[in-house]
Amino acid sequence: MSHESSTIWRQLGWRAVTLAYDLVSALVRALPVDAASALGGSIVSVLGPLTSKHRIVLRNLELAFPEKSQAERDAIAAEFWRKIGRTFAEFPQMDRITPATGRVRVEGLERLKGLAGTSAVLVSGHLSNWETMMAVIVHSGIDCRVSYRPANNPYMDSRIVEGRRRYGVELFSARGSDGTRGLISALSKGRAVALLNDQRDSSGVEAPFFGRLVKSAPGPARLALKYGQRLVPMSVVRETGARFVVTIHEPIPLEETGDKTADLEAAVGQINAFIERCVRARPAEWFWAHRRWPLELYAGGGKGPAQPLAAAVAAAADSSPSP
Repeated sequence: MSHESSTIWRQLGWRAVTLAYDLVSALVRALPVDAASALGGSIVSVLGPLTSKHRIVLRNLELAFPEKSQAERDAIAAEFWRKIGRTFAEFPQMDRITPATGRVRVEGLERLKGLAGTSAVLVSGHLSNWETMMAVIVHSGIDCRVSYRPANNPYMDSRIVEGRRRYGVELFSARGSDGTRGLISALSKGRAVALLNDQRDSSGVEAPFFGRLVKSAPGPARLALKYGQRLVPMSVVRETGARFVVTIHEPIPLEETGDKTADLEAAVGQINAFIERCVRARPAEWFWAHRRWPLELYAGGGKGPAQPLAAAVAAAADSSPSP
């Protein structure tokens, strides 16, 4: 297939996925929040296990929890698909799932408000409905720039940006030198920056995660160390239905021994340890559908046949908003 033909088919695929997203979003927004969330959970709990992503989920659970039985890991996987289905269905409704609507309770809000007028690096992972943490940042009133990784599908990316703007989130990309300069500029002006830091970065720093070394993005740790800023972790858990608790934790203490490499590795390790604690506490509420560990640990690359409808769930997982 020629490059031109490949590009045309890719564009058509992107547009088809975005059209499907628009139709589903319109349906979701026509429903009450709890009904939409429950519907998403019911649908994805059936379709998710039929996708090629399910192999990755099961392998990740095996790597993270070798001490658990297969039945226990299968139960976590089933609950994961139900909860991530709820999260997908909640994304188009995020302007209705905020502290102001009473659906998000905040613990440690005073820590966040205490950052007003100062620089800090906020860090978390793809926990539960991670979008709620951005809603809390907006609610706190602090001046914060939320970094994100643009979706490969540019049409979906525009939908993500538009959806977040509905509840006050200003985004910019942290990919490449321009994004890095934007982060540095925000910190230099006394603003906070927020990043998710729990996906594999092939050029990142090796640090422990569930007893194995994984490549992790060093950005949040490097910014906090280089510019002397506080590294503040955040987490979120689902209470019931489409209601959540977001917690702002005490800053992660940073070591400054004079050995920059060792200090960076230690800081990245502390971020990984924080994410691991959150995952162990609520194992079904982390985004298991990506290859977090070294690729050689995934025999066959996690690929396999998927039913036509189930393939749409896999595409949604690939395009999920990822700050």
